[in-house]
Amino acid sequence: MRLIITFISALVLLYGLANASEHKIDDSHTSVGFSVKHLMITNVKGEFKIFKGNLDFNHENKTFKVLKAIVETKSVDTGIEKRDKHLRSKDFFLTTKYPEMTFVMTSYEKDDETEGKMIGDLTIRGITKSVTFDVEDIGTIKDFKGINRVGFTLKGKINRHDFNLKWNKALEFGGVAVSNTVKITVDIEAIEL
Repeated sequence: MRLIITFISALVLLYGLANASEHKIDDSHTSVGFSVKHLMITNVKGEFKIFKGNLDFNHENKTFKVLKAIVETKSVDTGIEKRDKHLRSKDFFLTTKYPEMTFVMTSYEKDDETEGKMIGDLTIRGITKSVTFDVEDIGTIKDFKGINRVGFTLKGKINRHDFNLKWNKALEFGGVAVSNTVKITVDIEAIEL
């Protein structure tokens, strides 16, 4: 019985991959955000304003075959220009040498119709690490022109030291200025091509 269930699951997955259609990320309805603890007590939030990407998605069974994205590191924006300049410097993104960071999906595991786990290779400062994102709130619709759209949220965490983003300052009474953990939240809307 277990063999039959495994076989059926494999057929469903293959069907989903074979019937996935290409989509372009709609940058006017997508955001690439992050947050990190400052002085160990509050979250500083920011986003990247310039990015592009594409994905292959099956609207029938809500599965992903491909997701690739490129983000311009110089587009980092926390709302404070002095801080943004520091983030663009050699202490962090070193945008003159590493103008882009990329994400390439390597696998997707569906939990249900609206959630799953996406694993992929994230590259920052020329360093590539495998990361896992929770995929939430998958929704599909036909827009005003009858074109298929998909929307969803990616949530995950990385250790910035893994990508050589190591700048910090020790606090006089313990702790550090910037936490090692960075929370990532990406809200994506994509249009079928």
